[in-house]
Amino acid sequence: MARRAPDNPNAVMTLGDHLEELRTRLILALLGVAVGTAVSLGIGRWIIRWIQIPYEQVRARHPELHELVYLAPADAFIAYMKICVVSGLIISAPWVFYQIWMFVAAGLYEHERRYVRTAVPLCVGLFLAGALFFLFVIAPVSLEFFVRFGKVIGVVPLWMFQKYVSFMAIMTLIFGLAFQTPIAVFAVHKLGLVSVEALRSKRKFALFAAFAIAAIATPSVDAFSQVALAIPLYMLYEFGIILCIISDRRSARARSSDG
Repeated sequence: MARRAPDNPNAVMTLGDHLEELRTRLILALLGVAVGTAVSLGIGRWIIRWIQIPYEQVRARHPELHELVYLAPADAFIAYMKICVVSGLIISAPWVFYQIWMFVAAGLYEHERRYVRTAVPLCVGLFLAGALFFLFVIAPVSLEFFVRFGKVIGVVPLWMFQKYVSFMAIMTLIFGLAFQTPIAVFAVHKLGLVSVEALRSKRKFALFAAFAIAAIATPSVDAFSQVALAIPLYMLYEFGIILCIISDRRSARARSSDG
């Protein structure tokens, strides 16, 4: 695909230039993740305590819950490294999104690049909102559900530290990425692939897709986690439609004023 060089809108980038630009952005993004992970390694103890807050909240209501345990010698270390890598991804998210959008912007006209400048902070905000939404809204409720369900079937909880950290880390990332849905909807609309009317008419399919994606994305097989992700996904789809409508109205006003 031919792309315009950022410093010369009339110049066309060759395939080699295109691949070099992609390589540069990937390297810069990975360096950002590495820096974020290094920072996380330094503050890992506080991160671990932070993600244990939902567990401690549930534990205060259920005395039968003990402190998180690990069974194998390396379990605690592996869990610590895993959460530091995930935290590094979250910390470096603004930089990674910036690199992605700068790669995209290289092939856009100047009036189209303003959408990129808007999309970067919106992507970051939505990612952080999704991560925080899981940590402070969904996680406490889902953990409470798991404990109560265990009581119903008559089993004693003995939760492992590594599995708890894996669950929290993966679900935090999933919710952060899932909250990018409005950006995806807006992008396909602005590319001319789908109209607002088509987006509205496909609401039933969007709802089905939200539950299908939630069923595939969530690592646990419980219905609660899947519903907890599917409902926000569908609401974000609706938010994406609203963004498309606002953008179309602004474009229409701009065309009418120019005319």
